[in-house]
Amino acid sequence: MATFKFEAMNTSGQEVKDSVDAPSEEEAQQKIRQMGYFVTKISEVAVKGKDKKKKKDGAKRKKTQTFTIGGVSSKQLVTFTRQFSTLQDAGLPVLRSLKILEHQMKPGVLKNALIDVVDDVESGSTLSEAFGKHPRCFDRLYVNMVKAGEAGGALEVILQRLADFKEKAQSLKRKITGAMVYPAVVISVAVGILTFIMIAIIPKFQKIFKEFDMQLPWATEALMNTSNWFVNYWYMIPLFPLTCWLFLKLLKMNKSGAYAIDRVKLMIPVAGSLVEKTIVARTTRTLGTLVSSGVPILEALSIVRETANNAVFEKAYLSVYESIREGDTIAQPLKKARIVDDMVVNMIDVGEETGDLDTMLSKIADVYDEEVDVLVESLISLLEPIMIVILGGIIGSIVIALFLPMIKLLEGLSK
Repeated sequence: MATFKFEAMNTSGQEVKDSVDAPSEEEAQQKIRQMGYFVTKISEVAVKGKDKKKKKDGAKRKKTQTFTIGGVSSKQLVTFTRQFSTLQDAGLPVLRSLKILEHQMKPGVLKNALIDVVDDVESGSTLSEAFGKHPRCFDRLYVNMVKAGEAGGALEVILQRLADFKEKAQSLKRKITGAMVYPAVVISVAVGILTFIMIAIIPKFQKIFKEFDMQLPWATEALMNTSNWFVNYWYMIPLFPLTCWLFLKLLKMNKSGAYAIDRVKLMIPVAGSLVEKTIVARTTRTLGTLVSSGVPILEALSIVRETANNAVFEKAYLSVYESIREGDTIAQPLKKARIVDDMVVNMIDVGEETGDLDTMLSKIADVYDEEVDVLVESLISLLEPIMIVILGGIIGSIVIALFLPMIKLLEGLSK
């Protein structure tokens, strides 16, 4: 039998601090709820003798950690969350579930984090506190949802929602990344071929024209100058996009610069609409998941701001945060920001009035996910003819520029 310290709220809204004896944390929470309290924090009181043993065990466990670089893949985190949810649903204690998952996991960042999480939970920390120490694996959204699940005694349900949310977010990201692969490969190959033509083929024609001491047309002259530039400054080809990328990174470090870049992104035809709808789908699903899980609305909005990854939307959600703090609604500041459609504002307004905000937000996310699919297909359909026309124009220009003096040369030889 273990002793658990807890903080809770009674029916009058007053804070209560006490302790309870129970075989496990789940049974302790159940006992506290039967007393008529709503649990906000619970932790096991560790016995000194046990603490020493746990520290020794912890030292042994930490020796099994491997050296790792990077973070955790979305797929790995989704699999862990889904399995954790299943074990909780089966009635296993939290600590036992974590040990099972940690034991079966392959060496990596997540396994190392779980070794520490098991030690922390054994030492009396709550699950959310233990997860919070590993931001590379478990972000604020994850930690806060787990915290809400612990407080409400419905951890398995929250983990299920988390897994669903992560899967949908991963699916959306995969669709967009997959759509960008084709044009990126085509453009890279085209740049490679054109560079080869300019460096290896054009100079040979230049030699021929010099030998005949020909007066070259302006188009051929321009092509030869371009070829000379490629031969002398070929290193600028990879350096140019790298310089642009670094410049944008530096610009984004400044608040005004980041806001300007993100605003321009939203103004680009088709691609801007895709960025906007992707952010709306992600943020509304995040907010809906947090609200339905019992996370306080202000904390939920603070997390949503972090998941936006766009300064324009971050500013809009900040105004929503301030509005809620002053006792107003979400819909009004969103309408003023003019970053979402009227449909989104109206659905949020209805959700707030009916007390069904989480359902409305999930519906908005579903609608926008579908629109993102349509936009991705439209963007690919639009990019294909544009790339063909541009590449055809470049190749055609090179051919014409080379053949103009060749025709003159042939005419001269025939006379």
